[in-house]
Amino acid sequence: MLQVDAVVEVKGLQMRYGDTVVLDGVDFTMCRGEVLVLLGPNGAGKTTTIEILEGFRGRSGGSVSILGADPASGNETWRAKVGIVLQSWRDHSGWQVRELLHHLGGYFAPFSTDERKRPYGTDALLELVGLRDQARKKVRELSGGQRRRLDVAIGLVGNPELLFLDEPTAGFDPQARREFHDVLHRLSEREETTILLTTHDLDEAEKLSDRILILAGGAIVANGSASQLAKDMSNQTEVIWIQDEQQHIHRTSQAVAFTRQLLTRYPDGISDLEIRRASLEDTYMTIVQKHEKQRSPKEEEKK
Repeated sequence: MLQVDAVVEVKGLQMRYGDTVVLDGVDFTMCRGEVLVLLGPNGAGKTTTIEILEGFRGRSGGSVSILGADPASGNETWRAKVGIVLQSWRDHSGWQVRELLHHLGGYFAPFSTDERKRPYGTDALLELVGLRDQARKKVRELSGGQRRRLDVAIGLVGNPELLFLDEPTAGFDPQARREFHDVLHRLSEREETTILLTTHDLDEAEKLSDRILILAGGAIVANGSASQLAKDMSNQTEVIWIQDEQQHIHRTSQAVAFTRQLLTRYPDGISDLEIRRASLEDTYMTIVQKHEKQRSPKEEEKK
């Protein structure tokens, strides 16, 4: 049974192609307004998982509930509640940006029953994704970053309850990326939009996510916030400081106590003091490599 506030519930998800196992018992849930980032090496099953949740691919086993329905049999009303942003969207290059968004918005109006989730007005949507100044431009005249913002706008046009984002900031410059991150925070916090995204940018994953899933070998091998995953994988923290123009690094599980001792011992001779926990990149690589080491002996046994 779907949890009270659960938007996505996946249990025992399996996918096989002949003898090849792509997904093997994937389980996770998502709550309303949560931002979840799905990470994993190439071939881990991320794309397959997302396509099953979107309703574009069947499954070999397990159960999936998206907004209270099985995506394999979701109707038009259900689909109107789901937004999808693919890695690229190349149709209608001759349309003006504003005309295209207005046209697409018309498809969602008949399915809008929730006052809080009415389709975006075209001008509001242009403002939201930062394309107001490009409203009268043809799609083919947009820069790569502007084109990507339009991709996002198309995914948002129906003001979805659940939004799938595949590499959403590919091609964004740093300023555009920061502005788009603000948009996602606004959607999740104010609009209670639930967001599931994939990205290869681990810094972006850490900034955006409420929770991170790491998929490897067709199974979820880690589930938690970036700080939780780092803490679970290593209780060692780096204390870094400069003394007598020389950098020192000390790894310890008692960072606060060590830092106090350090400041007491050298009250005037320390600068650039930094306490640094393992980064998400360090944590991600440790988790994936650990999984690969555990998996290799089992594969050898099968041979």
